[in-house]
Amino acid sequence: MVVLNKEITTLGSVATIIHRTLQRYGCDPAAVFARAGIGMEEFTGPDARIATARMQKLWAIAVKETDDPCFGLSAVSQFQPASLHGLGFAWLASNTLRDALGRLVRFSRLINAITDIRLEDRADTVDLVMLGPEKWPNFVHAAADLGMAAFLRMCRITACEEISPVCVNLQRPEPECARQFDEFFACPIRYSAVDNRLCFDRDIINRPLATANPHLARVNDQTVMDYLTRFDQASISLQVRSRIIDLLPGGTPNQTEIADSLNISLRSLQRRLKEENTTFKKLLDDTRRDLAIQYILQSRRSLATITYLLGFSEPGNFTRAFRRWTGNTPMEFRNHD
Repeated sequence: MVVLNKEITTLGSVATIIHRTLQRYGCDPAAVFARAGIGMEEFTGPDARIATARMQKLWAIAVKETDDPCFGLSAVSQFQPASLHGLGFAWLASNTLRDALGRLVRFSRLINAITDIRLEDRADTVDLVMLGPEKWPNFVHAAADLGMAAFLRMCRITACEEISPVCVNLQRPEPECARQFDEFFACPIRYSAVDNRLCFDRDIINRPLATANPHLARVNDQTVMDYLTRFDQASISLQVRSRIIDLLPGGTPNQTEIADSLNISLRSLQRRLKEENTTFKKLLDDTRRDLAIQYILQSRRSLATITYLLGFSEPGNFTRAFRRWTGNTPMEFRNHD
């Protein structure tokens, strides 16, 4: 079992959402926050984070104070893209919903370091899966309710339409207010499931978005990485990814260069990446792939320029890599989308 401690933190904007929701219920937020041991000044800054143990206590008190088992779902009305820091803006500028959800997976530590968020490809659906609450002692389901609802709301805002999942799994028991869940998710819901899961239609998730802006997405990706570098020094993979992006225009970076830039030994770098279930080779390949797709969709960039920006020695090498990533040549991909 994972034990929550003061080093595990949650994005402060979640507390802001709870604060606003309590006001809508006619409760005194200051009194509720005080009972949870959270000062009103702790979550007002853009970089604010609050110990997850205290956030769980806050959720529990808020649900009890409002006497509403649907409090977490109701709180989504106070959610907005800016609640996810730079991730929210990068999400809005993504090429597809799959691209946006991929960012959520990659930067999930921004929200909470202990929650495991992943994408799973199935025969007919692409599933956003959230794991972790089942490991938490006395976990308050309202927190996951907000998370799942907020992720779907972001998809709806980004797609500019009221899309709904094919189905939804929730780990929480079915609440008395289940009708509110039916109305919000607008699809079959399975309660007391083994995981929290939003199952999306494959065609919808891969559809190009009219609001795509690769440059803006890239800028906000960097904003998130800078944030996590400051507040999540334990995540060596994010630091390595940031260094890779900086060094790529000068050629393919190697592990020694990255280790030196982070002021750690090569052996330490390899060990810490292994602890995060990744490798330098995978991070390099994933980073190049993500950047390549963004650059290709920027029609003003030539193939030669993209080859340089990604650190490849010649366009042929880049083309072969791009075909491996996507199944298409760069030009086929650009013309198709």
